[in-house]
Amino acid sequence: MTALGFYIVFLVYKENTFTSATIEVACDQKVISTGPYAIVRHPMYAGSLLYLLGMPLALGSYWGLLVLAAVMPFLIWRLFDEERFLSKNLPGYAEYCAKVRWRLMPGIF
Repeated sequence: MTALGFYIVFLVYKENTFTSATIEVACDQKVISTGPYAIVRHPMYAGSLLYLLGMPLALGSYWGLLVLAAVMPFLIWRLFDEERFLSKNLPGYAEYCAKVRWRLMPGIF
């Protein structure tokens, strides 16, 4: 799970040159809807969650799962905040959201 999570994050950086820790829109930015973005709207968060779940399991440190539980509400809040911002400021993002239904996990959320 850890390796898969890192691989997904790698694919995100490869597919989307606008990927950033800061929620912003560059002057020439466009909606990316290919690669992992064709499956979920926030593939970097999905990959991060995979390795945050897989790391404590791989190390046998189940206390580490508490970190994931503590981080989840903040990640979900940021995800919704990012979607609000991009819907207002990135042309085509609202249409992309209508096309790609799932935020993090296909069939679940």
